[in-house]
Amino acid sequence: MALDPKSKVDVIKKFAQGKGDTGSPEVQAALLTEKITKLVGHLQAHKKDEHSRRGLLSMVNKRRRLLFYLQKKDIKRYNDLSKKLSLSK
Repeated sequence: MALDPKSKVDVIKKFAQGKGDTGSPEVQAALLTEKITKLVGHLQAHKKDEHSRRGLLSMVNKRRRLLFYLQKKDIKRYNDLSKKLSLSK
């Protein structure tokens, strides 16, 4: 489930640390969150799609690792990001 280019650009603009920033943990986690949300909707409609479910699990784990890295590096940025993304922790 790929994001359409317009929503991807919007997410990047919202979470970028500076101009042209696409690699910061905030941007990566936000993009993964958008993909996860979209994929969850797909899986609710298609309950037997095990291949997509496996992809969802890998995306969730990648986001978890990015958030853990950010938490170790800068707790303030982590807290801000988790509030913006409405992640519970």
